[in-house]
Amino acid sequence: MRDESAPREAADPSGPPVAGYHLVWSDEFEGTVLDATKWDYRYLGKRRDGVNVTDTVSLDGEGHLVLTTRQRGDVYETAMIGTEGLFETTYGYFECRVKLQTQVGHWSAFWIQSPTMGHEIGNPAASGTEIDIFEYLRKHGDEVVHNLHWDGYAGDHKSAGGKATVAGLSEGWHTFGVLWTEMEYVFYVDGAETWRTNRAISRRPEYLILSLEVGTWAGDIAEATLPDHLTVDYVRVYQKDADGTR
Repeated sequence: MRDESAPREAADPSGPPVAGYHLVWSDEFEGTVLDATKWDYRYLGKRRDGVNVTDTVSLDGEGHLVLTTRQRGDVYETAMIGTEGLFETTYGYFECRVKLQTQVGHWSAFWIQSPTMGHEIGNPAASGTEIDIFEYLRKHGDEVVHNLHWDGYAGDHKSAGGKATVAGLSEGWHTFGVLWTEMEYVFYVDGAETWRTNRAISRRPEYLILSLEVGTWAGDIAEATLPDHLTVDYVRVYQKDADGTR
């Protein structure tokens, strides 16, 4: 049974904090096995200071996805999944509800990525933009980071970002979302706007990613008490109604 101490709304069109959008894709993480029609494992093997493996991704049987970082010997194993090749879309409102990790040394993220990001330098509309709906570092307490990256990850790389402090963010359940339109990105935490920008608007289909990553940006993983988890209640994608209502 679902944990009644973590109530949530049903998956219905009333979900986003903007009017005129309807649900087009979701995962409520029911059952005990990751839905392979919606998600695949990403970057298995070495990534940054950790190693991505499949069995750090699980469903708890109570309606939650659990991504885990753990230590095995001298190796830190962690998790990443995405919808590349399974679900890709352009524009909409994208939201997840999560309970964040509690330890330093790794960070959690919900992001949207383009398979062609940086292919055409100076044209993120065609090549796409990495849209980091949230990145959370425990060492920053109640602060969340929103970021955009475009023009690849080498010498032409460009980025823009915003930060928000949300009281109580480091405890309990929270929602993170972005409204991606033809004109701007608007970021939300718990239904309240936290950042908006009109830079690097992607106009191509992109896919979703949920991840934990180990790296010094998040602090010293040796100071963490492991295992540690990102717990995900749902992921939902909404798109504008046909009549264009907002």
